[in-house]
Amino acid sequence: MARVLTLFAHPRLDRSEVNAPMFAAAQAIKGVTCIDLYARYPQFDIDIAREQSVLRDHDVIILMHPLYWYAAPAIIKEWIDLVLEYGFAYGADGTALRGKVMFNAVTCGTPRAGYTPDGINRAELRTLLMTFERTAELCHMRYIAPYATFDASSLRAENKVSDTVAQWENFLTALVHDQIDFHKAKDALTLTDDLQSFIMPENG
Repeated sequence: MARVLTLFAHPRLDRSEVNAPMFAAAQAIKGVTCIDLYARYPQFDIDIAREQSVLRDHDVIILMHPLYWYAAPAIIKEWIDLVLEYGFAYGADGTALRGKVMFNAVTCGTPRAGYTPDGINRAELRTLLMTFERTAELCHMRYIAPYATFDASSLRAENKVSDTVAQWENFLTALVHDQIDFHKAKDALTLTDDLQSFIMPENG
């Protein structure tokens, strides 16, 4: 069983139509620890020792957030700047995160076609999230493709929110049960382009 940590950041959760139900679903899954960073640190007074202790206790770290200006909401940058410090996450003695898996779980307002070199955003989503991938590598972690929910702004109007949440629940359950093919996921553009191909049968 994998110990999964979901670090959630949404500065306007009251306006969320997709992130809120997805985060609520994650909280109900045994084996998944969920932390709402804005709720825990409304003044951005991040407890470094506390966060580092939580990281040590988990195998998979998910940064869950809407895509804001091709990146993450501000508190995730603050969390990274303070928590992933020299001597803990990187440097000669900074090996606390070695071997752990990290990825972004993001919601995007634009349809999938917008995240291609020829699309409106002129790049793949994974390219736009490259700073997180490089951060993971510096910290000796394994970064895998982002879990992307595209066209999020249209899901409620199209009555697709419940299906989106159910897919997320299935993925997290597979993650907890060590059913994700991390080797294959390492090189993909997104996990959700062909999600089932990354989920392996459960042993036993």
